[in-house]
Amino acid sequence: MAANHLPGFGIPDHLAARMSMAEQHEYLRRRLTRRSVLRGGGLMAAGAAGAAGLVVGSDAALDPGAGSPTGAGPTPVLSRASVDGRLVAPFGRHLAFGADPRTGMRVSWQVPFAVRRPYLRFGPKPWELESKVAAEVRALHTPSLGRHLPAVEQLYLHVRLEGLRPGTTYYYGVGHDGFDPTSAERLGSVGSFTTAPAGGKQPFVFTAFGDQGVGPDALATNQLLLGQNPAFHLHAGDICYADDTGHGEKSDTYDARVWDQYLAQTEPVASRVPWMVTTGNHDMEAWYSPDGYGGQAARWSLPGNGPDPAKSPGVYAFEYGNVGVIALDANDVSYEIPANLGYTDGAQTRWLERTLKRMRAAPGIDFVVVFFHHCAYSTATHGSDGGVREAWGALFEQHHVDLVINGHNHVYERTDPVRGGSPTRAVRVGDVTDPVRDGTVYVTAGGGGRELYDFSAPDSYEGHLEERDSVAGVRWTKGGDSVRSRVEWSRVRYTGFSFLAVESRPGRRPSLAVTALARSGRRVDHFVVRR
Repeated sequence: MAANHLPGFGIPDHLAARMSMAEQHEYLRRRLTRRSVLRGGGLMAAGAAGAAGLVVGSDAALDPGAGSPTGAGPTPVLSRASVDGRLVAPFGRHLAFGADPRTGMRVSWQVPFAVRRPYLRFGPKPWELESKVAAEVRALHTPSLGRHLPAVEQLYLHVRLEGLRPGTTYYYGVGHDGFDPTSAERLGSVGSFTTAPAGGKQPFVFTAFGDQGVGPDALATNQLLLGQNPAFHLHAGDICYADDTGHGEKSDTYDARVWDQYLAQTEPVASRVPWMVTTGNHDMEAWYSPDGYGGQAARWSLPGNGPDPAKSPGVYAFEYGNVGVIALDANDVSYEIPANLGYTDGAQTRWLERTLKRMRAAPGIDFVVVFFHHCAYSTATHGSDGGVREAWGALFEQHHVDLVINGHNHVYERTDPVRGGSPTRAVRVGDVTDPVRDGTVYVTAGGGGRELYDFSAPDSYEGHLEERDSVAGVRWTKGGDSVRSRVEWSRVRYTGFSFLAVESRPGRRPSLAVTALARSGRRVDHFVVRR
């Protein structure tokens, strides 16, 4: 990266070449004193778009600093120096669907310093970005957590687009005063996104994993994932591990700067593939209210149609083609890690029941996929969470949920179809299952990039079958106790970095073709859900 040539505040070339983005941010932050540039129109909140038919803005309920009782939550960023906008490059672009993926898209990004009049330009061609939309700014402040962890100030920018045309590719660029994405030298920063088609008759692929983190293994998974040409990606929580404890408590090892690294790492994929995240235990960042989710609300713009978007930003639903997708926050029901146990007072579960009923009644929805973090059924390190099973298992069975995707355990594991806590039949690699007849299949897809876990039984996957009639398992019970037993539902186990690629195939007998791919591209499991 070239040196920053702001007089008196530059990073020498020989240092910049060895620094990560987060290190450059911290180097410059230390050299700049503090004074507000967020005043007098210096930053514009999202307002009405100039393009006809579009609605742009933000929900006040998503203010991550609202109601902070400690003062440690997000606050307006204060900085004394006004940095030349030409020297400030946006980074960490990531997309997410609105509540209706056919017409709504969220575009988010980050800047290392406060800038004037941030905006998004978009249009039908890379050279025709004629519509200009002001961005909303969500400022996040993390206090100093010790000698090695200074205070961190982060600026996240968001644009909410509605009224888009279904099945249409749009091109976009993000900028601010001094940084114009339409200028000749910035055209390489232009990205694109495609809205969902109007009907449910076209096949498409989506991908999924959890427990990603930052590093070469996470980056390699991203690269393989992009090669699947997914319409969207589901991230089942434990996103970047800025909080490496995962207990939902304040810790002096929490490092908010890891988010800068994560968003920069993920940008090549998430800037073109909607990155639909939910909340893991490592995403309960206790430094931010409410309930440790202020950071998530600042960094992500998600559909916002859950029971309470301000309280549970990772709980929402959307429909793409013939598939309904539901994101849940299992911290609300987890017996293993009870920091947020019961924090919605049952509102999330009541919303889940209403949403499942609505999706099953919708004429164009063939399949319902639910994803969340903690495992309902797994035999790896964390085992199974009895709180998840008790709260949601009966609802999944009642509404014939086709596929449940979890993370939490850093492995790949797939169950036989389950009903009432027991398998109904063996679904081996390559087999077909009917959820109405057989029950729900649960997949642990926690091999997104974080260090791997272990099984008590041998791995058993495509090309390396070591099937067992039963294997050892652990289930967490209320009060934080664990119960050991033999379980019969663990069908496929793979210790390695991996992810899911799911192809929806509409038609007279619609199907979901579910494939698990290792980091090498090798297939380790596949099966079909057919209705």
